[in-house]
Amino acid sequence: MKKLSLFAALIVLGCQTGCGAEPAEAVNAPVPKDYYGVIAKKMARTLAMGHITQKPLDDSVSRQAWTNLLDLFDFDRSYFLQSDIEAFASYQGQIDDMIKAGDVSFPYEVYSVFRKRVQDRYTFVTNRLSGDFNFDLDESYAIRRKETAVWPADKEAQDDLWRKRIKSDLLGMTLSREMAEAAATNHTGQADDVVTNKVAATGGETTNTLDTVAVRAPLTPAENIAKRYSQYTMIIEDMDEEAILQRFLSAVCYAYDPHTDYMSPMRKEDFDIDMNLSLCGIGASLRSEDGMAMVMELIPGGPADRDKRDIRLISGDRIIGVGQGDAPVEDIVHQPLNKAVRKIRGEKGTKVVLEVIPASDPSGTTTKLVDLIRDDVKLEEQAATGHVARVTLADGKMHKIGVLRLPTFYATMDKRPGQPGFRSATEDAAAYIKKFNSEDVEGMILDLRNNGGGSLREAISLTGLFIRSGPVVQVRESNRILVMPVPNIHGALAFRKPMAVLINRASASASEIVAGALMDYGRAIVIGDTRSHGKGTVQTVLPLGDAKFGSLKVTTASFYRINGASTQLKGVQSAVVIPSRLEGLDIGEDKMPGALPWTEVAPTMYVPVFDINKFTLPLKKKSAERLSENKDYSRHCKIVQSFKQASERKTIPLQIDARRKLMEDEVALREMDGEESGDTKDSPLEDESGMPRKKMEDENDIVLNESMNILSDLIELSGGADMDMETEGDLATRLLQIFGRSK
Repeated sequence: MKKLSLFAALIVLGCQTGCGAEPAEAVNAPVPKDYYGVIAKKMARTLAMGHITQKPLDDSVSRQAWTNLLDLFDFDRSYFLQSDIEAFASYQGQIDDMIKAGDVSFPYEVYSVFRKRVQDRYTFVTNRLSGDFNFDLDESYAIRRKETAVWPADKEAQDDLWRKRIKSDLLGMTLSREMAEAAATNHTGQADDVVTNKVAATGGETTNTLDTVAVRAPLTPAENIAKRYSQYTMIIEDMDEEAILQRFLSAVCYAYDPHTDYMSPMRKEDFDIDMNLSLCGIGASLRSEDGMAMVMELIPGGPADRDKRDIRLISGDRIIGVGQGDAPVEDIVHQPLNKAVRKIRGEKGTKVVLEVIPASDPSGTTTKLVDLIRDDVKLEEQAATGHVARVTLADGKMHKIGVLRLPTFYATMDKRPGQPGFRSATEDAAAYIKKFNSEDVEGMILDLRNNGGGSLREAISLTGLFIRSGPVVQVRESNRILVMPVPNIHGALAFRKPMAVLINRASASASEIVAGALMDYGRAIVIGDTRSHGKGTVQTVLPLGDAKFGSLKVTTASFYRINGASTQLKGVQSAVVIPSRLEGLDIGEDKMPGALPWTEVAPTMYVPVFDINKFTLPLKKKSAERLSENKDYSRHCKIVQSFKQASERKTIPLQIDARRKLMEDEVALREMDGEESGDTKDSPLEDESGMPRKKMEDENDIVLNESMNILSDLIELSGGADMDMETEGDLATRLLQIFGRSK
């Protein structure tokens, strides 16, 4: 029997924090302020009228809001008992009526019960940690309880659940430390149960002189667990009346869709800061996920995006701790997202250290330290970049390919084209395309991977570089559909040769509009992940009156392709799939609870300029044959599949040898991923024409290189001639668009 003994210090720590004693009844419980009822009434009216679905605030919304609220308090269904849920059940169909009447008492009742349950569980944790655990038993712990589990039937069932939970935490942390100590002989700077890196440079690809990281004070695994639950208990105890109201009203908003939300005055302030980029930070979009700050995307040009080290922040990572400079890392688990964000932000040039659960580890038992220097998001890092590549096919033929990378759809909002200081994605892209044409490129790749969107105006005008006229996107509001056409401002078309568009699961919103339009017109073949992100909605911030009432961020419109298909949920699907590691992670609109469904509207009148679909099958066949002999691609696919398997894991073993094997596999996966994601070797920052070229990760190069091969095949199959850019079409085609095909 393998047992892990604990240090006596733990018992001292536990007793100092109330070990074995029933926690005292808290005093001064938060109560709603007088005007909170006014906020609720205003939100009820605004939701029903402003949301694109025009869905009334009724019993169906009430039932979903009820579930949302309980999940916001107890996301993995482990604190409440089934008897608590039954006591709350009478409110399932009443929340809509309560909101309309200005009654916000229910969430404070939920909070009162939840606080008692948290105190009870903290007592259980401290008492249970003073004993031994048998790690030879063939047991497992469910790590995704919120997806399938119900609340514990009684205290006995809850105690057994928490025994496994604490056992899992303790085993994971102990093995993590064991593995770190074993690796210390080969890698310096590794301590505690985290993997560390060096401080990220403030710009470019240079090395910063700072070479230390903030490491947590050395605690035993059991002490770490006790500390974490102690901090969580204090966070719950310190919740104020505004935080409780925020959860309640957000729960109601999420019943409409995950992007509609109530913003208290503090959250509205944070939102404005994010939109204006007026405070320095790490350059990442975060959202609350199971009590942690989950990284949704890295903002192009920000410190995290510029960081190219093996150990760095990526989409899907979950931040659980924040350290300031060389101070110890402070746990932020279960803190409100706005408070966590405020800790991450800071003065330009200062260091922040993030303790992160890697995206590849859904069990949450291993962590890494990512340290960054706070900085502004640099415009130049967001701007378009391009270079000319030469591709040699198997038969010896060579093609010149222009590669245009667009991280975001940016524009100077306070200036107009032609005015000094004006900058736009379309103008910068046009300048690169002009250089491509001067070099007689035979095709072009528009790289929209990791492009989370931006200006709709820029997305439409950029499409006009490749299409002479016609619609680009349909925008549906609650009572009308607007067709947005190509602006007639570019004169001669910028590019007429064959094209490919690269996407991944982080390509969203405006990126999906451009990719979808170029696909529908037959202007480009789309390559990359199975589909793009799938965010096809638009949000508008509506004030609720007095500043102290806060605001409502509500979904007011949705995007549709010109063929009538929504970009919501399904995104834009690649014609040729070459997956990135994002393919295997839980990101994308389809992974968000409560996402609006995919819908369609009538197609608008448009005429394709080219029948690119007839080449799809031969292009896929040629690519598959090529990649079947590519060892780097086989290795890449193994990483993608491993990430997918890890993200889909439902349970983790509590038997020590099985858990050690699982963790060793996860470490090997991260090391393999780090090797693949290192800086590209022998890749100049300028090509032979002097055009700047942005360094790209090896993983991206695998996708990019094969995409250039596919585009070269398309050039061969199509003859490589200029494509007909006229979108008016002949009479028969136009009649078909208007009246449809006869049966």
